[in-house]
Amino acid sequence: MSILVIGEALIDIVSTPGAPDRYAPGGAPANVALGLGRLGDPVEFLTDVGDDFHGGFLLAHLRESRVAVHASPRGATSTALARLAEDGSAEYEFRLRWDPDSALLDDSPRSGLHFGSIAAFLEPGSAVLDRLLDAVEGQSESQTPGPVISFDPNIRPSIIGSREEVLPRFEALARRVDVLKLSDVDAGWLYPALTEAAQIDHLLGLGPDLAVLTRGGDGAILATASARVDVASAQVEVADTIGAGDTFMVSLIHDLQAQTRALSLLGTAELTALGERAADLAGITVGRTGADLPWAADLKS
Repeated sequence: MSILVIGEALIDIVSTPGAPDRYAPGGAPANVALGLGRLGDPVEFLTDVGDDFHGGFLLAHLRESRVAVHASPRGATSTALARLAEDGSAEYEFRLRWDPDSALLDDSPRSGLHFGSIAAFLEPGSAVLDRLLDAVEGQSESQTPGPVISFDPNIRPSIIGSREEVLPRFEALARRVDVLKLSDVDAGWLYPALTEAAQIDHLLGLGPDLAVLTRGGDGAILATASARVDVASAQVEVADTIGAGDTFMVSLIHDLQAQTRALSLLGTAELTALGERAADLAGITVGRTGADLPWAADLKS
């Protein structure tokens, strides 16, 4: 069975005075799908791209990493433009569309479903996501074990709206998943009055079996109802941090595919192993320029 990833794929454009624009494939869900494919997991990706050069580039980039892409290319591909000033500050301009065609998917059982980022909040595609979650939850009733459902909100306030608008939607989705991962920036924006420990407690109270809080160079916290661990980040020379959180998510999804024990019962040793592997995998990505996630061969070496 395959893992289904749902979310946006877009082109990141960096515009610097006196230099040519730089283009790179982007979108957190696209990175997760790509990372799973590179590790050898059977993975499908429901997304929305244009029938332009950028769309063709994204599709080729994903398929080269063994991702089965479901998309009906039309119109213009979504872009995120960062205009850098002489002092290094940036202004951002987003041109986004999120309207995937769920009819491209069959009703085959799947071992996992991952979603997140803009796709969780932006209409009309967020309604498509809700319908697919309904279908997967129905599948879980007849499939043992059911698919592992994971969510990484990857909050972008300038796109999805105010905290007051976003928080109810975030919490409604968090109640429907098994694994919930946030960055410390995400958690701080959603729950500014809570300490990290209280944020974790609140996230677990929403219903997921496993809650994860990543903190960049300060490592990560992984918690279930049974245990809570703090793991260090990998000690590497950092090229940039693009894709680090997505790589951490990839590692969790990959490892949990082989997990036979109920996630809520995972103890200290199991959570530590999950977190350390994820930190090591993310360390490979931050040692490279751009969101160049690891291949299975990288792990062997």
